[in-house]
Amino acid sequence: MLKKYIIVLLISMVPLIEIRGAIPYAVGFGMPLWQSCLIAVVGNMIPVPFIFLFARRVLEWGKDKRLIGGFCRWCLEKGVKGGSKLEAKAGRGLYIALLLFVGIPLPGTGAWTGTLAASILNMDFRKSVLFIMLGVILAGAIMFAASMGVFGAISLI
Repeated sequence: MLKKYIIVLLISMVPLIEIRGAIPYAVGFGMPLWQSCLIAVVGNMIPVPFIFLFARRVLEWGKDKRLIGGFCRWCLEKGVKGGSKLEAKAGRGLYIALLLFVGIPLPGTGAWTGTLAASILNMDFRKSVLFIMLGVILAGAIMFAASMGVFGAISLI
């Protein structure tokens, strides 16, 4: 069982797959649900502080480099431009928007991309991590419900 828990932890840490893949894996293999969900949330949150603290620094460092400079500058410009538009629209609801972006399990959303956006926008670290964690929990609950429905229907066949 420990091996399956470690797999859930590792799946939840993978960009783009994250908790959206870890929960269905746990449900599909009949693992204890509350423990699996907790491990998936923890695994999804492990990279968040590192992404937040270092993503912008790496982009700033790389913007003057010959091979990656164009990409890094593009990411920074796009982030600042998109961030200012988002801040203007969302206003005080920027952190709620971050929570929903992370929490609604669609392709391209999740803790990795939400944290990257928060880092580029220079959002408050503690508040961002809190709302990202709430978003991860929301995504976990949605994926748990969806997985139970799918695997429950398969078991009836």
